[in-house]
Amino acid sequence: MADASASSANDQSLPETSSSCLTQATTAAHNFEVINFPLLEGMGLGKFVTSRNFSVGGCHWMIELFPDGDKADSKAHVSAYLSPQGGQAGERVKFSLSILGKDGQVAEQQNGQYTFVDSAIHGVGWSNFIEKSSLQPVLRGNNNRFTIRCVLTVIKPPRVEDAVSGAIAVPDCSRLTGASWRPELFGPMKEKAARHIKVDDVEPSTFEALLHFVYTDALPDDCGADGNVPPLQHLLVAADRYGLGRLRLMCEAKMCSSIDAETGATTLALAEQHHCVELKNACIRFISSRGVLGAVMKSEGFDHLAASCPFVLLDILDKLASQGV
Repeated sequence: MADASASSANDQSLPETSSSCLTQATTAAHNFEVINFPLLEGMGLGKFVTSRNFSVGGCHWMIELFPDGDKADSKAHVSAYLSPQGGQAGERVKFSLSILGKDGQVAEQQNGQYTFVDSAIHGVGWSNFIEKSSLQPVLRGNNNRFTIRCVLTVIKPPRVEDAVSGAIAVPDCSRLTGASWRPELFGPMKEKAARHIKVDDVEPSTFEALLHFVYTDALPDDCGADGNVPPLQHLLVAADRYGLGRLRLMCEAKMCSSIDAETGATTLALAEQHHCVELKNACIRFISSRGVLGAVMKSEGFDHLAASCPFVLLDILDKLASQGV
C-alpha cells in the first residue's frame, strides 16, 4: 500500500487541481494626545473622553479614556479601551496601547488581541490601565500632557482560493510597437518567426495584467484591490523585466499607499532590488514608525529582507536614530 501511495503521489498524468490559503492584515497607528489631564480628574467614575474616529482594516475605531476609572475597583487607575465601530465576524485584531511622555518615552504599554464574533462589539482594553500615581511623573515632565498611542493590526479571515493554471488568450498584437518591450520578446526570438513564444518566470495572471496595461495604459481594476499587494509586486517585477517604465511607476505609486506590517519587508526588499527609490523611502518611513518595527520583524518576509538586503537594515536604524527612538 505504501508503494502504491508513493506511486500515486508522483504520477504526473493524474488530473491536477490546486488551492491556496491567503491571510491578509493591515497595521496602522493612531496618536491621541491628552492635554491638561489634571483638569479631567474628578469628572466621575465611568465618565470618559474619546479620540476621533480612525480607520484601520476597513473598520473605524476610537480610543476611550476614563480619567477616574470605569468601575469602583479601578478608581485609583486610569482605564483605557480600544472601541471598534463595527466589524466582520471572524476578523482578529492585535493591538497595543501605550502612554508616551516627553520626547515619546514609553511610560506604560499593554498588549491585547480580540476576535470579532458579531457586529455588536464593545471596547476592549484595561480597567487598570495605569495607576494615577504612576502617571504623575509623566505629567510633571511634560506640561501636564501625555499621548496614548495605539498600534493596531487587523487580520482578515483566511481566504481559500482555487489556483487556476492554463494558457492566456493573447489578443492581437498588431498595435504593439517594438520600442515598448525589451529583447526578451523582440531579440533573438524575433528572428525565428515562431508562432509561439514561451515566457518563463512570469505567472499567467501577472502576464495578463501586463498585457492589459499595454492595450489600455491602465492597471486592471482588481490589481492591488483590498490591499492585496503581492499581485502588484509581481507586476512591478514583470514591468521592470520588459522595460515598461510607466507601468513600473504605476505599480510603485500604488504600493506606496498599501504598505502594512505583513508586506512591508517584502515590498522594501523588492524596492531595493529594483531600484525603486520612492517606494524604498516610503517603506523605511513606515517601518521606522514607532511601534511598527516589531510587527514587521514578525512577518514572514523579514528574514528574506535581512538575508537579501542587509544594508537596508542600516537605513532603518539610521531613520530610527534620527527620530530619537
